[in-house]
Amino acid sequence: MSSWAQFFNLVAAVCFILALKGLSSPKSARRGNLIGAAGAALAVVVVFAAGEDLKRIPLIVGAIVIGSVIGAVAARQVKMTAMPQLVALFNGVGGGAAALIAVIEYLSVGEFESRIVLTFTVLTVVIGCVSFTGSILTFMKLQELMTTRPVVIPAGGLVTTAIALATAVASVRLIVAPATPMLVLLCVLSLVLGVLFVLPVGGADVPIVISLLNAFTGLAVAASGYVLGNVLLIVAGTLVGASGTLLTRMMAQAMGRPLTNTLFGAFTAKATSRGATGEERPYRTSTPQDVAIMLGYAQKVVIVPGYGLAVAQAQNTIRELADLLAERGIQVEYAIHPVAGRMPGHMNVLLAEANVPYEQLKEMDEVNPEFATTDVALVVGANDVVNPAARSDKSAPIYGMPILDVDQARQVVFLKRSMRPGFAGIENDLLFQEQTSLLFGDAKDTLTKVVAATKSL
Repeated sequence: MSSWAQFFNLVAAVCFILALKGLSSPKSARRGNLIGAAGAALAVVVVFAAGEDLKRIPLIVGAIVIGSVIGAVAARQVKMTAMPQLVALFNGVGGGAAALIAVIEYLSVGEFESRIVLTFTVLTVVIGCVSFTGSILTFMKLQELMTTRPVVIPAGGLVTTAIALATAVASVRLIVAPATPMLVLLCVLSLVLGVLFVLPVGGADVPIVISLLNAFTGLAVAASGYVLGNVLLIVAGTLVGASGTLLTRMMAQAMGRPLTNTLFGAFTAKATSRGATGEERPYRTSTPQDVAIMLGYAQKVVIVPGYGLAVAQAQNTIRELADLLAERGIQVEYAIHPVAGRMPGHMNVLLAEANVPYEQLKEMDEVNPEFATTDVALVVGANDVVNPAARSDKSAPIYGMPILDVDQARQVVFLKRSMRPGFAGIENDLLFQEQTSLLFGDAKDTLTKVVAATKSL
């Protein structure tokens, strides 16, 4: 590769690093995305400009055009509530693409490759295939095309272990004695392993798995970079793998339990009868006028956003209500749980769309001590991240997860569509506590009525 091509590849790599740095904060996330996109575009241009033996250019250009159209349409049309599903799909596509590249490279060169290159080829196939089917399954769970509860097949732990061992044996066999049938077997085993990897994960833990699979895809891309002799792919893949691993670790800490428990806890979990008795528990309801009066006489209000806020697309309405309260001299803050929504940073992005001031967004560790002095906690669509069962019920799938201490507020207003449990599938004790009142209905509709009632006070 010529020196100028290497220089521009270095520029693209720096762009990727700056993009990750920008994505670490909501204030700079947009700029980070643009820098990353510019780096990717530059890398593609360099490939075309420096490529000496490019073939089938019309097919390559056609694929780029089709992919660009799909990406542009998806970016504009997908709803905020479906963003986690889109991330899962795109991540799966990345892993699948890396695996396909490795398979094609193997079929083109095969036994003439060195053992080191063969090793990285096999790694790319295994990791890419696991990431592909695992991401497809996370998409199905998020889209609720299948149950969000953990799925444990009979002798699931033994079956998963057996498939993993078979995959390892097939990998070694393919490196020692390259053969196409063994490559096909390895692909099948890896695809099955990806499914078995995600099946026992419950809905509340899916965001963690998405982050982990993203790290897998990064490693697959890095390995494919070694196979193709492309340094930029190695750099980009390593960045994604490292950042995904760090994010997975931080999210696991936010859930209050080790990653192994998230991935394999369903194999050892005991069945729980919680909520299965059908016993009716009393709860209080409110009207929009009641809530407006409660908020109007408060001195401090903390808003707790959740997935239901995204479903209702009510972020602008909640911002309008917060502005009304601020005009009355009421202190308003937003409590952000690290895993609120269905992907990391979901609530930050949602509220940024409504131009909510960044200084009003308080992370869990910062806002939890403030709930004891909060007059009204307004919970909009959140559920599992405020459920006291995480502290007290050892049988609950969220037990041990740090939560927002909403139950310490003087009054709690819960906006819900129904009494349906959250993504973890368990009943929320906070709904039945004395200081809690429920306001049923679509969040945007009910908040609009609360805004109107507040204006009339």
